[in-house]
Amino acid sequence: MTAVATARVASRAEAFKAALLAFVLGTGLVFVTGFAHPDTIHDAAHDTRHALSFPCH
Repeated sequence: MTAVATARVASRAEAFKAALLAFVLGTGLVFVTGFAHPDTIHDAAHDTRHALSFPCH
């Protein structure tokens, strides 16, 4: 394997790790705030989802 090929594999691996982390954090944020019991947190998340045209019902 050449140095360029090794760099591409490492770059793809880093991009995959970053994408996976963003997906996990984003999904967690949506579900944690969506199922939050305190009305204030839920209402703030609910209004934000509607402002971003994200269906939540």
